[in-house]
Amino acid sequence: MTAGPLARFTVLDLTRVRAGPTCVRYFADWGANCIKVEMPPGVAEGDMGGPRHGPDFQNLHRNKRSITLNLKEPEGKAIFMKLVEKADVVVENYRADVKFRLGIDYESLKKVNPKIILGSISGFGQDGPYAERAGFDQIAQGMGGLMWITGMPGGGPVRAGIAVADVGSGLHCAIGILIALLERESSGQGQWVSSSLLQAMISMCDFQAARWTLAKDVPGQAGNNHPTSIPTGVFKTKDGYINIAASGDHIYKRFADSVKAPELLTDPRFSSGKLRAQNRDALNEEIDKRLATFTSAELVEKLNKAGVPAGPIYKMDEMFADPQVKHLGMAHPVHHPKLGDQEVIGQAINMSRSKHDKWTATPEQGEHTDAVLKEAGYDDKAIASFRQRGIV
Repeated sequence: MTAGPLARFTVLDLTRVRAGPTCVRYFADWGANCIKVEMPPGVAEGDMGGPRHGPDFQNLHRNKRSITLNLKEPEGKAIFMKLVEKADVVVENYRADVKFRLGIDYESLKKVNPKIILGSISGFGQDGPYAERAGFDQIAQGMGGLMWITGMPGGGPVRAGIAVADVGSGLHCAIGILIALLERESSGQGQWVSSSLLQAMISMCDFQAARWTLAKDVPGQAGNNHPTSIPTGVFKTKDGYINIAASGDHIYKRFADSVKAPELLTDPRFSSGKLRAQNRDALNEEIDKRLATFTSAELVEKLNKAGVPAGPIYKMDEMFADPQVKHLGMAHPVHHPKLGDQEVIGQAINMSRSKHDKWTATPEQGEHTDAVLKEAGYDDKAIASFRQRGIV
């Protein structure tokens, strides 16, 4: 078993729900000492992001340790600041003003540890006209432009089926923190890193957003069709549907040859990329007709063999049964003392030398409070007193 390439770093995790925990999870999965700070039992703490023993919470908080600490109490804040002294990173996703009210904003943390890096995730940014608004993934999807480029043309706005803005902001904040850790090696100083759901959503719109900034083109809904690469989309087969990407003259010819449809090459409506774009609906209809005699599996095999990108469209159970997905280890085993053997979602990063294979299940609330406080220098008597008074 290896400790992981980030084992030398300690991250204090003040996050909840999804965006913040996603950020910290990258550090936890690669071996950092991630300490999840939670309110003591019986003290209201807001939305955790679903039941503790539910799939979402268990997947978000693996590989962390958990302590309970009431930051609203002066002694609780003092304990937290003692942890900050030896930590490398603090991550929070409160509303923009909360950290200042609690006295754990960057300037306050910096006085205790000049090398500390604070990672903050908010809905709309740390300042500006919407800074105090609560962030929610679907709100950011709408404001970030995604919902008017998702769904069938004329069908009204459609949300993505995953929390794109939450996960994206968590990823962006994690990258920012890693950049700050690298910069700290030369400067010796920490800094405040922040991202937001809205920024992440706009960034992840990528080429669709650039169509407006660079060409003043407002992208619309294209349904299952790729907005600019034609023909690329979902096509009906004898027994279901598959995705095919056959844009570009060379791949389009391979596709037509593979399905034995030379007329798709000679039809004047489809004889060039520009014409295929102009007549996309007619082309899709003609393609569906010719695929009706093939099963999905036959076509995926045949097209890939010919160098035409194609793939099945899986439900979740089918996806995890795929041999390539199994080979990639995207269902990662962990053992929970109460829930038994589980599979959480594996990391999408592979490294040739650095590993972290000692994964642990999501801890119980406050499971590591005593151990962490002892590491910080508190003895059994002090810890017992904290418990008695609701500090931990």
